Amino acid sequence: MRPRKEVFWKRTAPKAELDHRFGPRQEWKPKSMANCCLKYLLFFSNLTFTVLGLLTLAIGLWGLVDKESFAQEKIGHIGSDPMLLFMTLGLILSVLCLSGCVGALRENQCLLKVFSVGVLVLLTLQILSAIVAYSLRDQIEGYLRDGMIIALRRYQDDLDLRFIMDEIQTGLRCCGADSYRDWELNVYFNCTAPGIQACGVPPSCCVNPLENGTVWNSQCGLGAQRLDEFSAQSEVYLGGCLGGISRWIGQHTGTVGAVGIVLLGVQVVSLFITTHMVDNIQQSKAYWQGDM
Repeated sequence: MRPRKEVFWKRTAPKAELDHRFGPRQEWKPKSMANCCLKYLLFFSNLTFTVLGLLTLAIGLWGLVDKESFAQEKIGHIGSDPMLLFMTLGLILSVLCLSGCVGALRENQCLLKVFSVGVLVLLTLQILSAIVAYSLRDQIEGYLRDGMIIALRRYQDDLDLRFIMDEIQTGLRCCGADSYRDWELNVYFNCTAPGIQACGVPPSCCVNPLENGTVWNSQCGLGAQRLDEFSAQSEVYLGGCLGGISRWIGQHTGTVGAVGIVLLGVQVVSLFITTHMVDNIQQSKAYWQGDM
């Protein structure tokens, strides 16, 4: 008979060999609850921003299609269409956040790296934009004035610019860029124009645009430019929107700054979580492949 010790060794040898072949010798430590929470936090946050990005993309695409911006006679002006900005931002946001969403759920190292690089690029661009905006702060008013003059000139021809101008003038209770007489630059509101709108302003400039408090009066601004300022002040807003925008920014500087800090914070936290997940995946692979 063989010694009992040898028989015992032969019975236990396959288990030892199996452990050595398919896994590490030491005991495997499962994922911590903190890592699981970080994983699903990254997943749900990216899922939310993916949905927002897709909605923004859909709005931009719908706006371009609805206005027939892809038609041959309008395709040359598509670069200045505000809906193109919505479409571009929505596409970038949805693709980037979708990579982070799927990468976090599947623990895909490649997708997580793509997401982290994208977030890092966006952070860099935002910081550079803030630096450039601060350095050009004295010229920003001029750029805003040029943009508003373009919107004034194309008020009837571009539905998006009309909507933006109406919202600004109604919300800030202003008219034109510097004053209500800026609408002289529009071919339809110019005093030499043949139509009924000559020497007028849009109804969004009116102090009381609602007739009897209920019905929108589209003719409330007719002939406003023919009036002197004393007579016109009871009919339309005299002040321009550039001053209104400056006052609004001054009154809401804290809110704007807080929103900017929160957005930057979300991106920084997402970047740290992604980097932490990538490190964990690499350590896990090295752990299991160490004894292969």
